[in-house]
Amino acid sequence: MDLNPYVDNLRRELAVAADASGDEARALAERLSAPLESAVRLTLLNVLSAAMGDVTRELAPGSVDVRLRGLDPEFVVTPPPVPESVREEPEAVVAPVVAASPAGEADEGTMVRINLRLPAHLKGRAESAAAAEGLSVNAWLVRAVSVALDGGGRAGAPGRGKEPGGRGGFTGWVR
Repeated sequence: MDLNPYVDNLRRELAVAADASGDEARALAERLSAPLESAVRLTLLNVLSAAMGDVTRELAPGSVDVRLRGLDPEFVVTPPPVPESVREEPEAVVAPVVAASPAGEADEGTMVRINLRLPAHLKGRAESAAAAEGLSVNAWLVRAVSVALDGGGRAGAPGRGKEPGGRGGFTGWVR
């Protein structure tokens, strides 16, 4: 904030007042205006600081400070912190994914994507179980959901059943 216009205005007002009193008063006003400039600036800074103190009390916990840059004050505004709103996590979003259905499942519908939020300890256990069976976490979860819902008796489900020849592997499909 530039204080020069305010100091100059006060100097002019002092000169106008001195003109009304004659030459001797005008000379005195000119001699006093230079030494009074620093006192006027200091008084204006005190007024601005007091005003910003009042503003700060109204903004609490925010604040407005007055800092001096050279001869001119500068206002520094610190807004009050914005309270973080409690944001509910949206429920799992189901969006269709264009994918080819594996053989034998075309009648069961298209593939869909689901976002699943798991506690960290369950996620780690699911990853370990999938790795132990040589499956991706997604394939392992599909199989686990299928077993839980169908009791494991669903014929032709991905990752279910033995390979022909009785070799103990899994059959299914993977993307």
